[in-house]
Amino acid sequence: MKSVLLLAMLLCLCTSVHAGDSFGFEAKTYSHGGQSLNYRILYPADFEPQKTYPLVLFLHGAGERGDDNLAQLTHGAELFAREDVRREYPAIVVFPQAPENDYWANVDVLRESQPYQLQFADISAQPTDAMQLVLALTDVLSAEPFVDKQRVYVGGLSMGAMGTYEILARRPHLFAAAIAICGGGNVNNAAHYQKELHIWAFHGTEDKVVDASLSEEMVAAINQHGGNARLTLYKDTNHNSWDKAFAEPALLPWLFTQRLDE
Repeated sequence: MKSVLLLAMLLCLCTSVHAGDSFGFEAKTYSHGGQSLNYRILYPADFEPQKTYPLVLFLHGAGERGDDNLAQLTHGAELFAREDVRREYPAIVVFPQAPENDYWANVDVLRESQPYQLQFADISAQPTDAMQLVLALTDVLSAEPFVDKQRVYVGGLSMGAMGTYEILARRPHLFAAAIAICGGGNVNNAAHYQKELHIWAFHGTEDKVVDASLSEEMVAAINQHGGNARLTLYKDTNHNSWDKAFAEPALLPWLFTQRLDE
């Protein structure tokens, strides 16, 4: 009986550790303007401050909001933490966490029908508290001497992709490339983007939360304004298109070859 109980306890412990895996990301908190933002950061395995590295900012979805400084690693962190990825693409990777009732993007979400009806503000509107903190944190991190200023990237999924589309307009000369998974944005903001911006968007055609047409409209608007946007649509895929996006063998080679012009 004792051995059975011990086995059950070990199984519970293993499940708990796996569910709360930080993948080697360090827990930190950034304070600005009397507010604070939890985030996780992963440095290259053999980090040397005298060298320079790409910086990757990744914004999570609505389901990972909170104050545990861990849930934001649920999707995407494992990819960047893989040993082969860290060896091939040494980079500084940052996953901030939005508070429970905040959004990255300035958007009204109407949940009465599916897909949700989303009303996006343009960048003339005040950014959310979470966005203001992310902007300030990104400004600080990107200014570090060990960050390659020509290779700063941003990505996100769902709510985080909406934040990605917005932050690209609020910091148009900072990011060399972006990844936007099952998101959407205000098409007018694309006029503010860096010219020749490289962005790869992904969406499931059967998304019942965020309609795939929102990605189609953003990609079209970006290209109309001189950007370099591409869209991959996954047939018979609902809102979890990030699973297929993260499995794309060309995703990281594409991302880490993008550079801002000197």
